[in-house]
Amino acid sequence: MLHLRHFVARSTLRAVCLASASLLVAGASALAVRAEAAPVAVAARDAFVSDRLSVEVLGSGPDVVLIPGYASSREVWRAEATRLAATRRVHLVQLAGFAGEPWTHGDGPFLEPMIGELARYVRESGLERPAVIGHSMGGLTALLLAQGHPDLVGKVMSVDSLPFFSALFGPTATAESARPFADQAAAAILAADEAGFGAQQGQTAIGLARDPATREAMVAWSIASDRQALATAIREVMTTDARPGLAAMTTPVWALYASDADGGAPAAMADGMWGREYAGLPGVRLIRVDGSRHFIMADQPARFAELVDQFLAD
Repeated sequence: MLHLRHFVARSTLRAVCLASASLLVAGASALAVRAEAAPVAVAARDAFVSDRLSVEVLGSGPDVVLIPGYASSREVWRAEATRLAATRRVHLVQLAGFAGEPWTHGDGPFLEPMIGELARYVRESGLERPAVIGHSMGGLTALLLAQGHPDLVGKVMSVDSLPFFSALFGPTATAESARPFADQAAAAILAADEAGFGAQQGQTAIGLARDPATREAMVAWSIASDRQALATAIREVMTTDARPGLAAMTTPVWALYASDADGGAPAAMADGMWGREYAGLPGVRLIRVDGSRHFIMADQPARFAELVDQFLAD
Protein backbone atom coordinates (compact mmCIF):
# COMPACT_ATOMS: atom_id res chain seq x y z
CA MET A 1 0.00 0.00 0.00
CA LEU A 2 1.36 3.41 -0.95
CA HIS A 3 2.49 5.18 2.21
CA LEU A 4 0.72 8.48 2.92
CA ARG A 5 3.90 10.47 3.44
CA HIS A 6 5.24 9.49 0.05
CA PHE A 7 1.98 10.22 -1.71
CA VAL A 8 1.71 13.72 -0.22
CA ALA A 9 5.37 14.53 -0.87
CA ARG A 10 5.22 13.96 -4.66
CA SER A 11 3.60 16.63 -6.78
CA THR A 12 3.93 15.58 -10.43
CA LEU A 13 1.90 12.95 -12.26
CA ARG A 14 4.96 10.97 -13.27
CA ALA A 15 6.34 10.98 -9.73
CA VAL A 16 3.02 9.83 -8.29
CA CYS A 17 2.80 6.95 -10.78
CA LEU A 18 6.38 5.83 -10.18
CA ALA A 19 5.93 6.16 -6.43
CA SER A 20 2.77 4.12 -6.59
CA ALA A 21 4.55 1.37 -8.48
CA SER A 22 7.69 1.30 -6.39
CA LEU A 23 6.04 1.59 -2.98
CA LEU A 24 3.78 -1.36 -3.67
CA VAL A 25 6.71 -3.34 -5.05
CA ALA A 26 8.45 -3.36 -1.67
CA GLY A 27 7.94 -6.80 -0.20
CA ALA A 28 8.35 -8.61 3.17
CA SER A 29 9.70 -8.21 6.64
CA ALA A 30 12.97 -8.04 8.48
CA LEU A 31 15.54 -10.75 7.89
CA ALA A 32 15.84 -10.95 11.66
CA VAL A 33 12.16 -11.83 11.98
CA ARG A 34 12.62 -15.18 10.26
CA ALA A 35 15.92 -16.27 11.73
CA GLU A 36 15.54 -16.32 15.48
CA ALA A 37 12.34 -18.22 16.25
CA ALA A 38 12.32 -21.78 17.50
CA PRO A 39 11.27 -24.28 14.80
CA VAL A 40 7.66 -25.33 14.63
CA ALA A 41 6.51 -28.50 12.88
CA VAL A 42 5.10 -27.87 9.41
CA ALA A 43 1.90 -29.73 8.59
CA ALA A 44 0.79 -30.48 5.07
CA ARG A 45 2.61 -27.89 3.01
CA ASP A 46 1.78 -28.55 -0.66
CA ALA A 47 -1.24 -30.70 0.30
CA PHE A 48 -3.23 -27.98 -1.48
CA VAL A 49 -2.10 -27.51 -5.08
CA SER A 50 -2.74 -24.24 -6.90
CA ASP A 51 -0.98 -22.12 -9.50
CA ARG A 52 -2.22 -19.00 -7.69
CA LEU A 53 -0.85 -19.55 -4.19
CA SER A 54 0.79 -22.02 -1.84
CA VAL A 55 0.15 -22.50 1.87
CA GLU A 56 2.42 -23.58 4.71
CA VAL A 57 0.64 -24.82 7.84
CA LEU A 58 2.06 -24.62 11.37
CA GLY A 59 0.73 -25.65 14.77
CA SER A 60 -2.72 -26.79 15.79
CA GLY A 61 -5.86 -25.20 17.21
CA PRO A 62 -8.28 -22.58 15.88
CA ASP A 63 -7.41 -21.51 12.33
CA VAL A 64 -5.67 -18.26 11.41
CA VAL A 65 -4.88 -17.36 7.79
CA LEU A 66 -2.02 -14.88 7.19
CA ILE A 67 -1.84 -13.14 3.79
CA PRO A 68 1.24 -11.09 2.84
CA GLY A 69 1.13 -7.91 0.81
CA TYR A 70 2.23 -6.83 -2.62
CA ALA A 71 5.54 -8.41 -3.70
CA SER A 72 5.96 -9.85 -0.22
CA SER A 73 7.10 -13.23 1.01
CA ARG A 74 5.17 -15.20 3.59
CA GLU A 75 8.28 -14.59 5.72
CA VAL A 76 6.77 -11.23 6.61
CA TRP A 77 4.68 -13.23 9.12
CA ARG A 78 7.32 -15.72 10.31
CA ALA A 79 7.85 -14.43 13.85
CA GLU A 80 4.15 -13.92 14.48
CA ALA A 81 3.22 -17.25 12.89
CA THR A 82 5.74 -19.09 15.05
CA ARG A 83 4.37 -17.42 18.17
CA LEU A 84 0.76 -18.16 17.26
CA ALA A 85 1.47 -21.78 16.35
CA ALA A 86 1.79 -22.63 20.04
CA THR A 87 -1.99 -22.34 20.35
CA ARG A 88 -3.34 -21.94 16.80
CA ARG A 89 -3.22 -23.63 13.42
CA VAL A 90 -1.57 -21.01 11.23
CA HIS A 91 -1.92 -20.96 7.44
CA LEU A 92 0.92 -18.98 5.85
CA VAL A 93 -0.09 -17.95 2.33
CA GLN A 94 2.36 -17.18 -0.47
CA LEU A 95 0.88 -15.50 -3.54
CA ALA A 96 2.06 -16.58 -6.98
CA GLY A 97 4.36 -14.14 -8.76
CA PHE A 98 5.72 -12.58 -5.58
CA ALA A 99 9.08 -13.12 -3.85
CA GLY A 100 10.15 -15.95 -6.16
CA GLU A 101 6.85 -17.86 -6.25
CA PRO A 102 6.27 -18.89 -9.91
CA TRP A 103 3.87 -16.93 -12.10
CA THR A 104 2.42 -18.65 -15.18
CA HIS A 105 -0.44 -16.34 -16.14
CA GLY A 106 1.23 -13.64 -18.22
CA ASP A 107 -0.87 -10.48 -18.15
CA GLY A 108 -4.00 -12.38 -17.12
CA PRO A 109 -6.10 -11.35 -14.11
CA PHE A 110 -4.59 -11.46 -10.62
CA LEU A 111 -6.98 -10.63 -7.78
CA GLU A 112 -10.20 -12.44 -8.64
CA PRO A 113 -8.63 -15.85 -9.46
CA MET A 114 -6.38 -15.62 -6.41
CA ILE A 115 -9.31 -14.86 -4.09
CA GLY A 116 -11.21 -17.74 -5.64
CA GLU A 117 -8.34 -20.06 -4.82
CA LEU A 118 -8.18 -18.78 -1.25
CA ALA A 119 -11.87 -19.60 -0.88
CA ARG A 120 -11.25 -23.05 -2.33
CA TYR A 121 -8.41 -23.58 0.13
CA VAL A 122 -10.63 -22.70 3.10
CA ARG A 123 -13.36 -25.06 1.91
CA GLU A 124 -11.21 -28.01 0.87
CA SER A 125 -8.98 -27.81 3.95
CA GLY A 126 -11.99 -27.91 6.27
CA LEU A 127 -11.28 -24.58 7.96
CA GLU A 128 -14.16 -23.42 10.13
CA ARG A 129 -14.60 -19.69 9.63
CA PRO A 130 -10.94 -18.81 10.24
CA ALA A 131 -9.61 -15.46 11.33
CA VAL A 132 -7.92 -13.84 8.32
CA ILE A 133 -5.13 -11.31 8.75
CA GLY A 134 -3.77 -9.47 5.72
CA HIS A 135 -1.08 -6.85 5.26
CA SER A 136 -1.36 -4.09 2.64
CA MET A 137 -2.69 -5.75 -0.54
CA GLY A 138 -3.28 -8.79 1.65
CA GLY A 139 -5.65 -6.68 3.74
CA LEU A 140 -7.62 -5.72 0.65
CA THR A 141 -7.65 -9.42 -0.30
CA ALA A 142 -9.03 -10.35 3.12
CA LEU A 143 -11.83 -7.76 2.79
CA LEU A 144 -12.76 -9.00 -0.69
CA LEU A 145 -12.67 -12.62 0.47
CA ALA A 146 -15.08 -11.78 3.31
CA GLN A 147 -17.34 -9.79 1.00
CA GLY A 148 -17.49 -12.53 -1.61
CA HIS A 149 -17.58 -15.51 0.75
CA PRO A 150 -19.01 -14.32 4.09
CA ASP A 151 -19.76 -17.90 5.12
CA LEU A 152 -16.07 -18.81 4.98
CA VAL A 153 -14.49 -16.03 7.06
CA GLY A 154 -14.90 -15.57 10.82
CA LYS A 155 -13.18 -12.20 11.24
CA VAL A 156 -10.70 -9.96 9.40
CA MET A 157 -7.72 -7.91 10.52
CA SER A 158 -6.49 -5.44 7.90
CA VAL A 159 -2.92 -4.25 8.53
CA ASP A 160 -2.13 -0.80 7.11
CA SER A 161 -4.49 -1.32 4.19
CA LEU A 162 -7.35 0.68 2.72
CA PRO A 163 -10.50 -0.65 1.02
CA PHE A 164 -9.67 1.56 -1.99
CA PHE A 165 -5.96 2.10 -2.56
CA SER A 166 -6.38 5.02 -4.92
CA ALA A 167 -8.23 7.03 -2.28
CA LEU A 168 -4.68 8.20 -1.61
CA PHE A 169 -5.08 10.38 -4.71
CA GLY A 170 -7.81 12.27 -2.87
CA PRO A 171 -11.36 11.90 -1.51
CA THR A 172 -12.95 12.28 -4.95
CA ALA A 173 -10.88 9.55 -6.62
CA THR A 174 -12.73 6.71 -8.32
CA ALA A 175 -11.60 3.49 -9.94
CA GLU A 176 -12.08 5.11 -13.34
CA SER A 177 -10.14 8.27 -12.51
CA ALA A 178 -7.32 6.14 -11.10
CA ARG A 179 -7.02 4.00 -14.23
CA PRO A 180 -4.49 6.21 -16.06
CA PHE A 181 -2.30 6.28 -12.96
CA ALA A 182 -2.61 2.50 -12.65
CA ASP A 183 -1.65 1.98 -16.29
CA GLN A 184 1.39 4.22 -15.92
CA ALA A 185 2.45 2.49 -12.71
CA ALA A 186 2.24 -0.91 -14.42
CA ALA A 187 4.17 0.37 -17.43
CA ALA A 188 6.89 1.78 -15.18
CA ILE A 189 7.39 -1.61 -13.55
CA LEU A 190 7.73 -3.36 -16.90
CA ALA A 191 10.02 -0.74 -18.41
CA ALA A 192 12.56 -0.34 -15.59
CA ASP A 193 15.96 -1.94 -16.10
CA GLU A 194 17.38 -4.15 -13.36
CA ALA A 195 19.74 -1.55 -11.93
CA GLY A 196 17.14 1.20 -11.88
CA PHE A 197 14.51 -1.08 -10.45
CA GLY A 198 16.77 -2.20 -7.60
CA ALA A 199 17.85 1.35 -6.83
CA GLN A 200 14.24 2.54 -6.71
CA GLN A 201 13.32 -0.25 -4.34
CA GLY A 202 16.13 0.73 -2.00
CA GLN A 203 14.85 4.31 -1.85
CA THR A 204 11.29 3.14 -1.43
CA ALA A 205 12.08 0.80 1.46
CA ILE A 206 13.24 3.70 3.62
CA GLY A 207 9.69 5.02 3.81
CA LEU A 208 8.13 1.65 4.52
CA ALA A 209 10.11 0.39 7.51
CA ARG A 210 12.44 1.80 10.13
CA ASP A 211 14.87 -1.11 10.39
CA PRO A 212 17.72 -1.44 7.83
CA ALA A 213 17.48 -5.25 7.78
CA THR A 214 13.78 -5.02 7.01
CA ARG A 215 14.47 -2.67 4.13
CA GLU A 216 17.11 -5.00 2.75
CA ALA A 217 14.67 -7.90 2.82
CA MET A 218 12.01 -5.86 1.01
CA VAL A 219 14.36 -5.09 -1.83
CA ALA A 220 15.44 -8.73 -2.19
CA TRP A 221 11.87 -10.00 -2.36
CA SER A 222 10.71 -7.31 -4.77
CA ILE A 223 13.59 -8.11 -7.14
CA ALA A 224 12.70 -11.82 -6.93
CA SER A 225 9.09 -11.08 -7.94
CA ASP A 226 7.82 -11.58 -11.48
CA ARG A 227 7.54 -8.20 -13.24
CA GLN A 228 4.39 -9.11 -15.15
CA ALA A 229 2.71 -10.29 -11.96
CA LEU A 230 3.71 -7.03 -10.27
CA ALA A 231 2.39 -4.93 -13.14
CA THR A 232 -0.90 -6.81 -13.35
CA ALA A 233 -1.45 -6.74 -9.60
CA ILE A 234 -0.71 -3.04 -9.19
CA ARG A 235 -3.11 -2.16 -12.00
CA GLU A 236 -5.87 -4.17 -10.35
CA VAL A 237 -5.19 -3.00 -6.82
CA MET A 238 -5.28 0.65 -7.86
CA THR A 239 -8.61 0.20 -9.65
CA THR A 240 -10.37 -2.10 -7.16
CA ASP A 241 -12.75 -0.34 -4.80
CA ALA A 242 -14.09 -2.50 -1.96
CA ARG A 243 -15.94 0.41 -0.31
CA PRO A 244 -19.34 -0.22 -1.96
CA GLY A 245 -19.45 -3.64 -0.28
CA LEU A 246 -18.59 -2.40 3.21
CA ALA A 247 -22.11 -1.49 4.36
CA ALA A 248 -23.43 -5.02 3.81
CA MET A 249 -20.56 -6.75 5.60
CA THR A 250 -21.37 -8.68 8.77
CA THR A 251 -17.84 -10.05 9.26
CA PRO A 252 -16.09 -8.30 12.17
CA VAL A 253 -13.17 -6.18 10.94
CA TRP A 254 -10.24 -4.63 12.77
CA ALA A 255 -8.17 -2.15 10.76
CA LEU A 256 -4.69 -1.37 12.07
CA TYR A 257 -2.81 1.55 10.57
CA ALA A 258 0.62 3.09 11.05
CA SER A 259 1.78 6.49 12.20
CA ASP A 260 5.36 7.63 12.56
CA ALA A 261 6.29 11.18 13.52
CA ASP A 262 9.85 10.62 12.28
CA GLY A 263 9.52 10.02 8.56
CA GLY A 264 6.16 8.26 8.32
CA ALA A 265 2.52 9.27 8.20
CA PRO A 266 1.54 11.99 10.72
CA ALA A 267 -1.07 10.79 13.20
CA ALA A 268 -3.75 13.32 12.23
CA MET A 269 -3.38 12.51 8.54
CA ALA A 270 -3.56 8.78 9.15
CA ASP A 271 -6.56 9.15 11.46
CA GLY A 272 -8.41 11.19 8.86
CA MET A 273 -7.66 8.83 5.99
CA TRP A 274 -8.56 5.59 7.75
CA GLY A 275 -11.62 7.10 9.42
CA ARG A 276 -12.92 8.38 6.11
CA GLU A 277 -12.25 5.29 4.04
CA TYR A 278 -13.69 2.80 6.54
CA ALA A 279 -16.67 5.00 7.46
CA GLY A 280 -19.07 2.78 5.56
CA LEU A 281 -18.19 -0.38 7.51
CA PRO A 282 -20.50 -0.97 10.50
CA GLY A 283 -18.63 -1.78 13.71
CA VAL A 284 -15.14 -1.52 12.28
CA ARG A 285 -12.47 -1.14 14.95
CA LEU A 286 -9.77 1.33 13.86
CA ILE A 287 -6.46 1.15 15.76
CA ARG A 288 -3.49 3.41 15.12
CA VAL A 289 -0.04 2.00 15.85
CA ASP A 290 2.43 4.79 16.53
CA GLY A 291 6.15 4.59 15.94
CA SER A 292 5.64 2.43 12.87
CA ARG A 293 5.79 2.72 9.13
CA HIS A 294 3.97 0.45 6.70
CA PHE A 295 5.36 -2.85 8.03
CA ILE A 296 3.79 -2.67 11.48
CA MET A 297 4.61 -6.30 12.34
CA ALA A 298 8.32 -5.54 11.88
CA ASP A 299 8.48 -2.01 13.32
CA GLN A 300 6.32 -2.65 16.41
CA PRO A 301 6.33 -6.45 16.88
CA ALA A 302 5.36 -6.46 20.57
CA ARG A 303 2.46 -4.09 20.06
CA PHE A 304 1.38 -5.98 16.97
CA ALA A 305 1.41 -9.32 18.83
CA GLU A 306 -0.66 -7.77 21.63
CA LEU A 307 -3.26 -6.52 19.14
CA VAL A 308 -3.41 -9.85 17.32
CA ASP A 309 -4.06 -11.63 20.61
CA GLN A 310 -6.87 -9.19 21.43
CA PHE A 311 -8.33 -9.58 17.95
CA LEU A 312 -8.33 -13.38 18.13
CA ALA A 313 -9.81 -13.38 21.63
CA ASP A 314 -12.53 -10.83 20.79
